[in-house]
Amino acid sequence: MAAPEPHLPPPRRRRIGLLALSIALASLAFALHWASRPERVARLILAQAGAALGLEITASGASEYRVRGTPMLTLRNVVARKPGDPTPLLRADRIRLELPWSTIRARGGDLTVRRIELDAPHLDLPALQRWLATRPPSKEARLPTLTDGLRIVRGRVDGDGWHVDAIHADMPSFHPDRAVRAHAIGRFVTGALRIPFDVHAAMTRPATGAGLGVVGNVTVLSPPWTMPMRMQLSGRLHNGGDGIGVNGMRLGADATYRNGDTDLAFTYGLAGPLRVHQGTLRIAPLGAVVYGTGTVPNLQGRGALSFGDSLALRLVGTLSSWPRAWPALPPPLGESTSPLPFTIDYRGAADLSATTALRLERDATRFDGSFRLPAILRWIDTLDRASPLPPLNGRLSSPRIDIAGATLEGVDVEFGEDEAP
Repeated sequence: MAAPEPHLPPPRRRRIGLLALSIALASLAFALHWASRPERVARLILAQAGAALGLEITASGASEYRVRGTPMLTLRNVVARKPGDPTPLLRADRIRLELPWSTIRARGGDLTVRRIELDAPHLDLPALQRWLATRPPSKEARLPTLTDGLRIVRGRVDGDGWHVDAIHADMPSFHPDRAVRAHAIGRFVTGALRIPFDVHAAMTRPATGAGLGVVGNVTVLSPPWTMPMRMQLSGRLHNGGDGIGVNGMRLGADATYRNGDTDLAFTYGLAGPLRVHQGTLRIAPLGAVVYGTGTVPNLQGRGALSFGDSLALRLVGTLSSWPRAWPALPPPLGESTSPLPFTIDYRGAADLSATTALRLERDATRFDGSFRLPAILRWIDTLDRASPLPPLNGRLSSPRIDIAGATLEGVDVEFGEDEAP
């Protein structure tokens, strides 16, 4: 037979009930007190996120959270850095997260987020890539799902000698296995050069090897001239030891050079693997074509381009013909229909204001020298009243030139740029 249950006197039962109720109320009061401190909630979440990512993440500003409806957490003055790195890879005035209850209950099993908003995020690209280099290799990086998308205002990205600021971006939604589209406005800045842009981008999916397309308006501003263009870019996303970028990148644009009363329309294209590594952009090998009218020549070439704290460009190619709008070449050069092989080598500021080395040939005639693009542009702008000779420095050698009825053989001419008006 079962032993009879012990019989407790009513006063003792009341004391045990009161003790249990007191413990429950005390636990509830402690939980409410702890939860009433948003900074404590923020510290806990940032500590867990930092441990998972191998980052030190802090939020020194006032934090907020909401548990009604869709839970929301707002963090202010957020700083994230790789331990030991003096430069934060990310800073933001405000980060707002909205997470469904199902995501919270899943404890990492579900990465669905309703919406993310970032105010004034500042991303340091070299610091980001230093952190990425320390991450263990993973075949399947888990990406979150953003059902209501992402918004960025007043963003900035710093590279090596350049930055992109005034970034405003909207992404309606984000899913790891679906197509993604976004709209971005911003301004690329290096030295005195400004390149504002307004583009729309789309990916077949956010993964390495996925297709990427970008189309929009870009304007190069380098007073006193400007160059608005309508561009489109395509390729496949790349992420590897040599940096992030685009494989099979193809960029085409319809552009117009404008300076005072001068308007020169032309089309150009660039192709090659694009990489961004430690803040430096590089395209090598680079293919380039230009189709122009008037004083803009038709050319094609191959070479390499890199851009960090300065611009380096080397292009070896061919001018298909001597533009009719340029001063006529003397015979027999002007009578020849041969193409004109050229080599261009530039190292300097991004606005192409430094000296460019030039080699230009036609048949047995060759010019070896240099020029400065601003001087050439001024010469083009006043071509109807300027000297028939372009502002070049260098040496021209030719076996024969006919001038004013005279034939000169074994010609060797030194060119010097004239800075006088």
